Amino acid sequence: MGQIWILKDNKLDLKKTLNIVIKYSVDIIILNLLKVEKNSNLINSKYHFENYEISKFYGINLLLKIILDKILSLFFLFITSPLLLLSSVLIYFEDGFPIFFTQDRTGWDGRRFKIYKLRTLKNIKFIKTDQVTEGDSRLLTIGKFLRKFSIDELPQFLNVLKGDMSIVGPRPHMVQHDIYYSNLFNQFLKRNKANPGLTGWAQVHGLRGPTNDFKLMERRMEYDLWYLNNWSIFLDLRIILKTFVIIFKHKGV
Repeated sequence: MGQIWILKDNKLDLKKTLNIVIKYSVDIIILNLLKVEKNSNLINSKYHFENYEISKFYGINLLLKIILDKILSLFFLFITSPLLLLSSVLIYFEDGFPIFFTQDRTGWDGRRFKIYKLRTLKNIKFIKTDQVTEGDSRLLTIGKFLRKFSIDELPQFLNVLKGDMSIVGPRPHMVQHDIYYSNLFNQFLKRNKANPGLTGWAQVHGLRGPTNDFKLMERRMEYDLWYLNNWSIFLDLRIILKTFVIIFKHKGV
């Protein structure tokens, strides 16, 4: 996690500076060169500093999250392996290879990674950035079922084992979509202050599926930012439990 230190003095327009740096997925610390006092938040024994925005993803809690991710990923991959095998066979008999679909997504600190999914679309040429909608003609017959119950997302447990993703976190978007929405919403890239997740706070509040409506994306972003600011291991466990209900209550497309 990167940091930006802002040195506050008579010449600095703090509000303007914050508006510039607030969009980045970094910690922000303000060092006040005008304020000299004696307390615990001091630099060089005299300059006051303020943790304006600090990530909660560090230390022992982050280590526990990583360990929980690895254990649960191995467990879920084991118990769903028959389903993954059957799905792979059905994809092959309907439309041949490839079985898996990969795509560049944006991860922690903006790092790109290849996300894994079971292929649900026909092996034809189409615009890769076009999101799948209900009744999409590109969908395989088996693909409709896989997406309905989020079975196509199961290979992402491999992304979790690799460290690209977490079980819980903001859902990763296509790189092109991140670039587009970051120009619309000043704090959009702050979603990258943690590993993206298979499920998240936005998803358990019904914000799943396509995000063609910018208002819908804004709501998803707000839920993601709330999660980042209020994260805890217990919140992750709550989201995981709620996800099982959401999958059947609000089926995907």
